[in-house]
Amino acid sequence: MRPTAFFAFACALAALAAPVSPVLAQDAPSAIVQPGDLESHRRAILAMAGTFRVRFDMRETTSWRPDYTPIDPATSGGHEVVRVIADTGRFISLQHMLVVSHDGDTHVIKHWRQDWTFEPESVLVYAGTGQWRVESIPEARRRGAWSQTVWQVDDSPRYGSYGRWSVTGGVPRWRSDWTWRPLARRDAIRAPRYDRYLAINRHSPTPDGGWIHWQDNEKMGLVDGALAPFVQESVLNTYRPFTEFDVAAADRYWAATRDYWAAVRAEWTRVEREQGGIRIVEEAQAGNLISARLLEMGNEIQAGSRQTPAAIAEAQRLIREATARR
Repeated sequence: MRPTAFFAFACALAALAAPVSPVLAQDAPSAIVQPGDLESHRRAILAMAGTFRVRFDMRETTSWRPDYTPIDPATSGGHEVVRVIADTGRFISLQHMLVVSHDGDTHVIKHWRQDWTFEPESVLVYAGTGQWRVESIPEARRRGAWSQTVWQVDDSPRYGSYGRWSVTGGVPRWRSDWTWRPLARRDAIRAPRYDRYLAINRHSPTPDGGWIHWQDNEKMGLVDGALAPFVQESVLNTYRPFTEFDVAAADRYWAATRDYWAAVRAEWTRVEREQGGIRIVEEAQAGNLISARLLEMGNEIQAGSRQTPAAIAEAQRLIREATARR
């Protein structure tokens, strides 16, 4: 399959630091959250690592405008490997990888990444099309809180927020503050009248060793120059423990490319720190303009057709040029 065609295929399915030893959700301690207990919070986050069958269930439920009709519900799914790529005690990074069978071949698609920080001083938040800014968190509000920053397939930012782990009605969960988010590809390809989400995210470990990610999304867009709500959406992503797929393919991909992706992450971090955020040109239906090439170079490294140092140098140049202040 040609790289550009495979990338398009990968994005469609996706719409559905040195490494440390992988932690499987199936082997993690029971992730029961205790108020004020940092270690129980860590267990709940680490329980999101593992190998899973994933189901994505997306439903527009309530129209907030008389001229907008909710679209039909959509479901998709796949197989996903989630590995712990950093754990310092107060910071945990989880890398997601999709494993896809297509035309008799197995493909690994680097998926999203989620970073968790305990009592963060700041968080990188979405600030409008192609813009993310560093937002300080007052000391009183960060006490006992965890931030979650979500990164896209090329390690560019997607959204960030913070919240607390708690137990309500016997169910442990992390609940974010209200969070601005850019459109997901499933919406962007439809060219809707709205252009962003105002969302609350919840993460809960489940008794079977899996977890759920529940998104409560208010889809917003400009009407007469002011942001207005269009429709409410509920998204439930369910991760159930599962091993009957080519898990080793994901680990081989990561072993071959982890140094490259560590350098890519470092370059995005450099931009964020030097500029107080990240600004990058995006296309509505495809995301930023360098994403395809950054992913393609990871595939080239694994295939042996490109050396890691050369790929890192090109990635650094692409990110530097794409984020240059104009």
